[in-house]
Amino acid sequence: MPRRCAVLGDPVEHSLSPVLHRAGHAAAGLTDWVYDAVRVPSGGLPAYVDGLEGSGEDWRGLSLTMPLKRELVALAAERGWGVGERVRTSGVANTLLRVEGSWRTDNTDWPGAAAAVRERWGKPVGSAVLVGAGATAASVGLALADLGATRLVVAARSAARAAETVEVLRRHPAGPVVEVVDLHAGGSADALVSTVPAEAQPDLVGTWAAPLVFEALYDPWPTPWARWSQDEGATLVGGLDLLVHQAALQLTAMTGAAADVEAMRAAGLAALAARA
Repeated sequence: MPRRCAVLGDPVEHSLSPVLHRAGHAAAGLTDWVYDAVRVPSGGLPAYVDGLEGSGEDWRGLSLTMPLKRELVALAAERGWGVGERVRTSGVANTLLRVEGSWRTDNTDWPGAAAAVRERWGKPVGSAVLVGAGATAASVGLALADLGATRLVVAARSAARAAETVEVLRRHPAGPVVEVVDLHAGGSADALVSTVPAEAQPDLVGTWAAPLVFEALYDPWPTPWARWSQDEGATLVGGLDLLVHQAALQLTAMTGAAADVEAMRAAGLAALAARA
């Protein structure tokens, strides 16, 4: 019987997760593992998981994308599933693991973001500007706090929109100083994190600056901010870097095998090139 994993979300058709995980399975010699993409809309997660438990198949793990990352946290609390410390701090879960007949949640976006930064940047990070205030901004901000950032500035359209992310960032054990400013306020820091759509970036590029730029998007690529960082000679961490590293952590958690990050990245790059 194959051991099964999948990515759930809505939409999910263009997710790179199957490409990355299948490449990781192949590199690790996991020939009896299956990884699929399944459309599960908002509100559909409880019924889907119930169906897995009664399917008789050997399910080992699920990757969660929007709009299910916060819904999974609520479902785990309701059903008494295991909740990792990263999930408790961030309020977001992107991973559901089948462990000894029960389920356990985790957030691999947070350590995946830290790994993506460490791969390309060896200098200290004392301050960061987070442009955008969603779940991805929160995870990357927590990762930068892990790497030493003591000041995190959240640039958002309003303080109300940023309130949940600010609360999450202040829960980090290091206790970084967190403040909210207007999206277009402008300024500089050691690191700049963009989580806004590419079409919203032209009005923002150049208003914020940093020697390290973390562009959370990977498609379309390059984004205006990615091009700016390359023109300015800044170190660029891209959304594919984040996606690969968080997927590598998921793969190891689901299978117990070491993940070949470079094989997974190569598969992701090839898939994006094919789309282009």
